[in-house]
Amino acid sequence: MDEGYGWTAYAGPAEREVPPEGSTTYTVGAVPTADTDGRLRLSDLGKLARRGQRGLVGAARAHDRPTFDRLLHDHLGPTTDELQVTEEAWPSYDMVNVQLGLDAWLAEPGRTHELVGITGHRHEQFGLAELLQPPEHPWGIRPGAVARMSLPSGPDGEVTRAVAAGLYLVRDGDARFALLLLAASDEYGRGSVQLHAVGDVPGAAGEAASEVRRLALVHNVYRGRLVSFDGDMFGERGAALSFQPRPHVTDDEVILPRASLDVLRRQVLGVAVHRERLLAARQHLKRGLLLYGPPGVGKTHTVRHLVSELDGVTVVQLTGGSLSMISTACSVARSLQPSMIVVEDVDLIAEDRGMHPGQHPLLFELLNQMDGLSEDADVVFLLTTNRADLLEPALAARPGRVDQAVELRLPDAGERARLFELYRGGLEVDTSRLETVLERTEGVTASFLKELLRRAALVAAEATPGDTAPLRVAADQLDAALEELLDTRNAMTRAVLGGGERVTSPPYDEDEWDDEP
Repeated sequence: MDEGYGWTAYAGPAEREVPPEGSTTYTVGAVPTADTDGRLRLSDLGKLARRGQRGLVGAARAHDRPTFDRLLHDHLGPTTDELQVTEEAWPSYDMVNVQLGLDAWLAEPGRTHELVGITGHRHEQFGLAELLQPPEHPWGIRPGAVARMSLPSGPDGEVTRAVAAGLYLVRDGDARFALLLLAASDEYGRGSVQLHAVGDVPGAAGEAASEVRRLALVHNVYRGRLVSFDGDMFGERGAALSFQPRPHVTDDEVILPRASLDVLRRQVLGVAVHRERLLAARQHLKRGLLLYGPPGVGKTHTVRHLVSELDGVTVVQLTGGSLSMISTACSVARSLQPSMIVVEDVDLIAEDRGMHPGQHPLLFELLNQMDGLSEDADVVFLLTTNRADLLEPALAARPGRVDQAVELRLPDAGERARLFELYRGGLEVDTSRLETVLERTEGVTASFLKELLRRAALVAAEATPGDTAPLRVAADQLDAALEELLDTRNAMTRAVLGGGERVTSPPYDEDEWDDEP
């Protein structure tokens, strides 16, 4: 670059020091003493002279200060007004992938670059086209230090440093490019990550931007991971993807009828294993599964098992407040195949009605997304619900979206015995009266049995205060824990554990109330 500009930041990507999150930085100066007599002093004349001198020097040397239009003219040539700017955009959660894709493109052999930071752009709407024009005033958008931010890039705390706003001046042999990277920022009015590109060869900038997009997908940090959406007040525009640890649930830890588990594993895992042969036979890969049954029968636990078996498969999980982000989740899943979309408690979106009776906007959006995938899309939709009756009419009206529905029932005596052994873990329990316990727990869920063993362990611990020996639950203590859970005073506890009928308040009866004295 021309040294006459006095620009020194090109030697390397200088970074702006950012205070820790939640802290505030104050600049403290000298506090002037009060002087209200209004008299002109000799020192005042000196101050005015120095201020005037600084103003004159600043005006005289204004042309020496670097501006983006001069930097771009020097880099691309004098005909920048005739160049076309190409623009690409990504969702805000893709910022880390855009940075990785851009870094990969810049690192290709024979390619060098200089990075220029941007300052003075708060609340400014601008792009590369605006930077090619002379600035309207000297205190506006101008070259400065490079501001970076740390973005999550893995489930174990990995981070990637990304440029918040920067101009890349690239040399590729005889070709010249300029690429402007801008992170999404609601504060600055940018709802998406933006990459603007211009080159001195017609069409080259568009090819460069397309290659960055391809590399961003190749180096996507969400590929093969378990992720979930965290929504905010801005909805899908402000959605953020969070990494979740992949669970480890073995086949032995899933207490289901063997036939039910085999069907699920065939539909989810079998299709993935035999993908190429199925495609060669012109069979579709996309599939939808529905797990339904009362609360506490192990639907979420079964999902965790299937997720743990899908090593290397992208899993997008929707639950709670993120259920509204169905279209965004499907977009991620399509881009990062093979993938699975888990929609837990799908009955919640079936109950989300529009303004008119019978409308289920989110449910219809989900069904449309399931139908819109191509036949060779390796995407699994795994839905769970406690209220299959709410879904059945919509699913029956649109056949083919769900290929397999599997009902999970309350555990029988044999399954309750297996659950007892699973949840006992390393706890020593006297099982001499276990058959009676299993008989008395008919109709309960796995959650109830898990709490029974924990409560029995607590009863045993309270019976031996101060003892450091491993816990041992006697048969009487196991019976005591069961009696406590079955007590009428614990009716609500049993209900929330799935161990009995629901507890409801008596219905309101207007006839029982009389306003007359």
